[in-house]
Amino acid sequence: MRSDSAPVRTRPASSGRFTVPNLRWFIVALLFLVTVLNYVDRQTLSVLAPFLRDELHMSNEDYAIVVTAFLVSYTVMQAVSGIIVDKIGTRWGFVLMFVWWSLSTTLHRWAIGVRSLAVFRLLLGIGEAGNWPGAAKAIAEWFPRRERAFAMGIFNAGSGTGALVAPPLIAYVTLHYGWRNAFVVVGLGGSVWLLAWLVLYRRPEEHPLISSDELALIVDDPDDQVTPQGPRIRWLQLLSFREVWGIMLARWLTDPVWWFYVFWLPEYLKRERGFTLATIGLLAWIPFLAADMGCIFGGWTSDYFIRRGWSIDKARKVVLVCSALLTIDALLVVQTKNSLFAIVLISIAVFGVQSWGTLLLAMPADLFPSNVVASVSGLSGVGAGLGGVLFTLLTGYLLDHFSYKPVLALAAALHPVGFLVLLWAIPNIRQLRRNWSD
Repeated sequence: MRSDSAPVRTRPASSGRFTVPNLRWFIVALLFLVTVLNYVDRQTLSVLAPFLRDELHMSNEDYAIVVTAFLVSYTVMQAVSGIIVDKIGTRWGFVLMFVWWSLSTTLHRWAIGVRSLAVFRLLLGIGEAGNWPGAAKAIAEWFPRRERAFAMGIFNAGSGTGALVAPPLIAYVTLHYGWRNAFVVVGLGGSVWLLAWLVLYRRPEEHPLISSDELALIVDDPDDQVTPQGPRIRWLQLLSFREVWGIMLARWLTDPVWWFYVFWLPEYLKRERGFTLATIGLLAWIPFLAADMGCIFGGWTSDYFIRRGWSIDKARKVVLVCSALLTIDALLVVQTKNSLFAIVLISIAVFGVQSWGTLLLAMPADLFPSNVVASVSGLSGVGAGLGGVLFTLLTGYLLDHFSYKPVLALAAALHPVGFLVLLWAIPNIRQLRRNWSD
């Protein structure tokens, strides 16, 4: 097994060798699909929560504890999985994570109460955490810098697509086969992806199907001003970078807003809007379609500005501030009595949330060499997870004692604050120039 810290070497082209044009886009398609599966697995509980809670006699705070169990392990493993992926490589790192989270999802079938459900969620978080550091590393390996935000947008759109697919899929399976079998279906349903990944994924310089032109495009990227592979940076050394703390703090503030919509939207629609399971399956996918559009829009727009001659710093920050402003409309959700208009407002907010999130996910590759991108991404995920834990517990408390109004007010405020944090911590988004062997 090859370590990802090995130096990049361009393989000479072989005459008559069969190649696949634009192979890097097949790779990002695999990353998109695994992210869909990741989100369908985790969304199964969210879709079933309004009804599973009644069967297992769970309060809002009980449900918050179950969600928090996932977020705690997810938070810890963001950092650990980033190290694992940097150590054993993207290909086998994904295999390990995917098998773990698929089996953990299946275990939910045997939940009998809050404790067992929390244990199964904790196990799920251990496996699912590595999807984002792994994908960030794969994109850093396979895409030149001027294409990375768009590629990240495609991959990250898998989260919205998974959340979009989950409500009708889970509602259908549950209505026909029961909620326990729904966990089995989604847990084992992605096995074909695993086979495709093992067949198709290699590093670019090792891949037998890559053309010499595409390999040159990736390896000889003129936008990379530092060697993309170099001596390994110690994990704790990364914490000495102000930029790492900036990304961590920004994600600590803003990722919980996405978690809120993912974990609590079906609850909100049932408790506050009177939706049935069938109605949730019919309409709850709409905000997540908007989330997908936000991922693609944020990544494509930022890369378009770069191709037009903008600096990475300006291209990223203009899209970030516009995205942050869109999230503010969450304040209006509790003011409207029209449920369909409430869904429209939520859709606008999550469009901004995911446009913002895509650029934050791309930032480790904007700033650091690719042999530590997974580690930096994992550390930023720790910040995201810690924020998610706090916000989820706070949400359960506020809903049991107050209402959705203060929760949505927080959801509207956190992205603008996160943008100010980024301006303070990362005055200029650029590839860092440092003797990485120090």
